[in-house]
Amino acid sequence: MDIATADTQPKNRVALTINGNRQDLEIHPWVTLLDLLRGPLHLTGTKKGCDHGQCGACTVLVDGERVNSCLKFAVTLDGAEITTIEGLGTPDDMHAMQKAFVEHDAYQCGYCTPGQICSAVGLLAEGRAKSREEIREMMSGNICRCGAYVNIADAIEDVMGHGSDASQKEAAE
Repeated sequence: MDIATADTQPKNRVALTINGNRQDLEIHPWVTLLDLLRGPLHLTGTKKGCDHGQCGACTVLVDGERVNSCLKFAVTLDGAEITTIEGLGTPDDMHAMQKAFVEHDAYQCGYCTPGQICSAVGLLAEGRAKSREEIREMMSGNICRCGAYVNIADAIEDVMGHGSDASQKEAAE
């Protein structure tokens, strides 16, 4: 199907609450949540990495759960509440996880960071990770090509309240 034909195809109505704002949209059934966010909604913090659900760069929260937005058709989410990196905090009022990522230098190039942070927020909400090993295992769907995994785990542990030995020593000094 060419682009001209795509514009004449029927669209579906969908109501989504994105970062606290209700959006009543008409979209084609094949539009992924990722493409909806980055395209017409201009929420470009969510990144398109592999576009196959293998890297986690596009992770957002859907009804509080971690989701690879490249794998979800937006029309299947009617009535859902979606939180992107833009909805977690602002530079002047950052979410605790965003602050921890900054404090622990848990990013390098930054491309994976929005997905890492959304995934980490979802991970803590799940409440299943009790150790550093569990954090690393449960974050394994989010790839950092720069290798900032140690710092990412440190940031998550801090927000979890455990803190790594190094960060606890720094806090004590």
